[in-house]
Amino acid sequence: MTPDPRSPTEAALLPQPADRAMTLPAACYTQPAFAAAERQAVFARSWQLVGHAGLVAGAGDHALAEIAGVPLLLVRGDDGELRALHNVCRHRAGPLAECNGRGATELACRYHGWRYALDGRLLGAPGMGRVPDLDIAAIRLPQARLAVWQQLVFASLDGAAPAFAEVIDGIDARLGSGRFAGYEFDRRVGYEVACNWKVYVDNYLEGYHVPRVHPGLAALLDQASYVTTNERWSSLQASPLAASGPYSRGEALYWWLYPNTMLNVLPGRLQTNRVLPLGVDRCRVDFDYFYAPDVAAGARVDDQRFSDEVQREDIAICEAVQRGLSSGSYVAGRLNPQQESALLHLHELLRAAYRAAG
Repeated sequence: MTPDPRSPTEAALLPQPADRAMTLPAACYTQPAFAAAERQAVFARSWQLVGHAGLVAGAGDHALAEIAGVPLLLVRGDDGELRALHNVCRHRAGPLAECNGRGATELACRYHGWRYALDGRLLGAPGMGRVPDLDIAAIRLPQARLAVWQQLVFASLDGAAPAFAEVIDGIDARLGSGRFAGYEFDRRVGYEVACNWKVYVDNYLEGYHVPRVHPGLAALLDQASYVTTNERWSSLQASPLAASGPYSRGEALYWWLYPNTMLNVLPGRLQTNRVLPLGVDRCRVDFDYFYAPDVAAGARVDDQRFSDEVQREDIAICEAVQRGLSSGSYVAGRLNPQQESALLHLHELLRAAYRAAG
């Protein structure tokens, strides 16, 4: 047999057969070069959850966002259209807004006062009237692609990213297109975790660990009926719920959207998670809580208390896994074909992104 000339890491980034699949190598979780590559090859080329429509309901309402280091400003125009403008002045890169706001009539750079319409057109440049060949009418803020789905706002920097309809393919059929109509945003809770963002997503994508790490959650789920299905850009973990704890009888639906968005759907509740890399060994997870109007305040408190308990358990195991990955003891391990199929799905998408990035 001819020896493979590739390095062990390069060979590990080739497609994996499901029944013999290995995890991504530890280097993908610990080396800064992979974190740098992901910024452009993964985050800048995918759809990112950046907010919810309630933040920008009226003309002039705006909200801050960021994708792969690019500051964005979600702005509702006078024409009713929602746009994702680059929050970077065309003069000398100053910010147009530094916080969320309501009812603005225009946008003004905080640095030198250049003024923009809500659709991104430059309206005025103070003190620049005598500058030759400055065509104000030709200057406008760049825009990211934008999609609003189930009252959630997604944006993409890459014109070549798949259509958003492909990303959510199959989800509306299971949810129903108006599932979250009337749901109210309650609050955001953020967690900083001492692990690579992929460690946290890996953990989310399998129920294999639930009986050992989450005894409370395990009591609510029917492990014998726990089913994982994969679509092109998403995965669903579904389980019937026991009529105990903070939830009535029904089902728990846990969706993951490539690369770092999760939707936790429970009776009368939606929790969205976005996992943001802060460094090669740190990430932040933002939880947004939404409720149907008939979910009482006490039930909301119970839901958030239970969710926080689960997250604390996840944080502890994810941080321990990161230490193991960084120890030099571990290279890669075999995946469970039945219980870690969604994890393999993520890893195959990432392998393809790494290969495309060279």
